[in-house]
Amino acid sequence: MKTDKLKKLLVMLILCLAGGTIYILPFLREVYYIPMRDAFGYSNTQMGIVHGVYGAFSLITYFPGGWLADRFEARKLISLALMGSALGGFYLSTLPNYFGVLAIQAHLGICTSLVFWSAMIKATRCWADPENQGRAFGILESGRGVTELALSAALLAIFGLLGGSSKDFASVILLLSAVNLILAVLAWLFLESEEPTAKKRSSLVPKFSQLLDVIKLPYMWLIATVVFCSYCAYWGTFAFAPYATEVFAFSVLAGGTLGVAKMWVKPLAAIAAGFLADQIKTSRMVSITLLVSSASFFLLCLLSGDSSQLGLMILLVMIISITVSSLRAIYFALLEEIDIPLAATGTAVGFASVIGFAPDVFMPLLMGYFLDNYQDGVGYRYFFATIAIICIVGALSSWLIMKRIPKLHRKVRSLANVS
Repeated sequence: MKTDKLKKLLVMLILCLAGGTIYILPFLREVYYIPMRDAFGYSNTQMGIVHGVYGAFSLITYFPGGWLADRFEARKLISLALMGSALGGFYLSTLPNYFGVLAIQAHLGICTSLVFWSAMIKATRCWADPENQGRAFGILESGRGVTELALSAALLAIFGLLGGSSKDFASVILLLSAVNLILAVLAWLFLESEEPTAKKRSSLVPKFSQLLDVIKLPYMWLIATVVFCSYCAYWGTFAFAPYATEVFAFSVLAGGTLGVAKMWVKPLAAIAAGFLADQIKTSRMVSITLLVSSASFFLLCLLSGDSSQLGLMILLVMIISITVSSLRAIYFALLEEIDIPLAATGTAVGFASVIGFAPDVFMPLLMGYFLDNYQDGVGYRYFFATIAIICIVGALSSWLIMKRIPKLHRKVRSLANVS
């Protein structure tokens, strides 16, 4: 019994470490926006295009990624994704030309979305019983947050100690790639060939008819909308470091520190959201959290950059960081709330991800457009106001899930019968 419990904890530990590390590389701009822009000599619009390529390749691979997760072992997929990301990072550390960077972004999109994402979600769902799904995803997101925080803080400290030059930014990429490579080996060695609860709960063999069955479910479209709106809010947090630097006159290192500081709230917010969602219903928790996010973004876009507003700015950044971390921890727990069968998890996650993570394609472009065309902080205000409106749409979608679930259980049961 003790051995089984230790094995189960080890599975979650690997998922947390892998899930927290693999996304730092394609999202380096979250902390290193200005150093990255300067190292490669890009405009804000070019920065948007670079990440837009990552988003586009992620978008077109989520669907097949869901099928892979239903077809192959998580151990193989997760190890392969980490290995591929490491190799891409090693090349990126040479600071290649523009087209080389675009190629690496496409490669990272395939690694993280085609190979890794749905495998991680399905492994997490298998890890917990149906009544503890919110808790399981809360633990996952909390663990990912701790990993992201610790690794990002360490890398930022090294970046500062080295001097903060373009060459030093390349060293950060090199170190991060090495961590991905080490985790690939650990995942291969310690993740089990099959998740312990999978055999007991459902067959993992997918059926292509599941895709059509999933698309026909109104609730899946609502979940996809919730993920979409929540992810737009997440993209708002990417603007915090350059916003502090260019509007509130932070140094580049101080702006990066704010980008890391907001990660401190992520572990506690994620695990607390998971436990709370299991108590009050995930859909209700999501609605409330999106409304708080909307109000906070609206307030943030009203700030002028005056030093007297510094405390309020930091407070709003922390509130948004808490709400976004909470949302990312629990929105896939909505799958259990509407009784999506385990065998269709990969397909359902793939469908929700295609729509939900579409902001990876256009949000960096939108941010770049606003920043290049509206000066003196106006671009940031437009960007934050746009996100605030989107959050309201997400809150409404989650409210519809909460209010109408009993009426649509029959359609979900038909999917379970097909599965």
